[in-house]
Amino acid sequence: MQTRSADDARKRVVWGIALVLIAVTALLGAGPGAATATALPAPPVPVLTWGPCADDQGDGFECATAQVPLDYREPTGSTIPLAVTRRLAADPAHRTGVLVLHPGGPGNSGVNFARNSYAALPAALRDGFDVVGYDMRGVARSGQVECWNDAEYSAAVDAARGVPGPGALRTAIRQGQEFAAACRERAGGLVPFIGTGSNAKDLDLLRQALGEETLTFYGRSFGSYVGTVYAAQFPRRVRAMVLDGAYDPRRYADVPYAYDAAQFTALDTAVGRFLDWCAQNATACGFGAGKPREAFDQLKRDLDADPVITPSGRPATGYTLAYRLMFNINSGKEIWPYLGEALAAAQAHKTSFLLSPPSPGSFDFLNVNLAVECADRVYPTSRLLLGAMVGAQSASAPLLGPPIGLGPPTYDHNHAPACAQWQAERPSRYEGSYRAAGSAPILVLGTTGDPDTPYRDAVVLAGTLEAGRLLTFDAEGHTAYNRSACVSALVNDYLATLALPARGTVCADETPPEALGRRTTGPVEADETNDVIPTLR
Repeated sequence: MQTRSADDARKRVVWGIALVLIAVTALLGAGPGAATATALPAPPVPVLTWGPCADDQGDGFECATAQVPLDYREPTGSTIPLAVTRRLAADPAHRTGVLVLHPGGPGNSGVNFARNSYAALPAALRDGFDVVGYDMRGVARSGQVECWNDAEYSAAVDAARGVPGPGALRTAIRQGQEFAAACRERAGGLVPFIGTGSNAKDLDLLRQALGEETLTFYGRSFGSYVGTVYAAQFPRRVRAMVLDGAYDPRRYADVPYAYDAAQFTALDTAVGRFLDWCAQNATACGFGAGKPREAFDQLKRDLDADPVITPSGRPATGYTLAYRLMFNINSGKEIWPYLGEALAAAQAHKTSFLLSPPSPGSFDFLNVNLAVECADRVYPTSRLLLGAMVGAQSASAPLLGPPIGLGPPTYDHNHAPACAQWQAERPSRYEGSYRAAGSAPILVLGTTGDPDTPYRDAVVLAGTLEAGRLLTFDAEGHTAYNRSACVSALVNDYLATLALPARGTVCADETPPEALGRRTTGPVEADETNDVIPTLR
């Protein structure tokens, strides 16, 4: 049995290796500087012909298709179609303009995000703005990217384990190489062009097609990076912009190993805070009998050895548990008792939302999630550095690091094995300044306990932007808007009137852990395939 001092020594060694390698990455991983711009003809402004949506739900939204350049180096060349939706301002006499809602991911449908989030917006925004969403290039109705097919993804995730064994690192690196090769072979005509530099240019063409001089924009999670790049390229076209769950853009794009390390830490410490709550509130949590960390580690091993066979016939292993917890921890403290209940159900070999294997809908999301980030980010190509960093980062986050970091190519934290071996060029990657000089004030939202986009990123982004203003939500969970009445009131006022919150404002009205049975509809289960602004409670 390993002693406490031996465990501490191991952690010090792991962190020492990680810190040295991150420093090396800072030197080796910086992307190339922006090339000198060459004057190009302006791309044609798309013509939007509005009509009923193909899946008309009677919700007042109409749909159109925008043709935009595939390759902005050839702005009058080949085009690709983008699916766009809008709902006109409810009070046209007092219309302010267009409010674009941009979802997280990358990989979530912006069309669905706008339609599914509309009811959560306050009347002042529904009355004063046309609410617009669009599917980014490579997403859903705008040319879904597929690198691995459903059968290949199912085989990889079903074979993954919550406690990876010997050889897991080699397997992860091999699978990353196979995924990168599949992207080039099966989607090579599109994947070079799905980076955020081009996505931001698409957004400005949509602005012009909508007849607007400026945009009002809300972007959450990855949508905040799209907004950041848009403001950097088109600062004078920003009327108001909210970046919720923000990225440190320079570290994300140019020093990706360091960015990944912070994400591993944020995720594991958030899960750790939940398990510590379980230890102190054993009855409310219902899992672990006062020792939830030990119980969680054992549960991963038990599910690996004896998976739960789900109604689909697929196994739910310790990896399945880790994968689902990675997304559901984003919901904050109010869902903690339901997480405890689901963990207890898993101990009893009963299915729950934490034992739901990734589905074909998940695979659509994950294909884009990986491909866009590999188009955006430049990892050093050293295989030695890749193995050292992935191994160190996985070990540094003992709760979820090993299954996620050493698992097959899926979500943010384990993109390095594919992106460091990426075989496509990156002409759509953004490489300029993120200062957005000359922009209107931009409101950046950061949640102190965010498991997905660390709070530090929001602080850095607000300081990077020439006109950034930070609004802090002192809470657990991912993003802030409509999870806090305080945050939402300030955001809504800013979007409607341009009034910024005072510098240094902190909101601290998170919904506490909610007793089981208090909800009438059950817990809100996080689904990586369906981003939505929550309804303010």
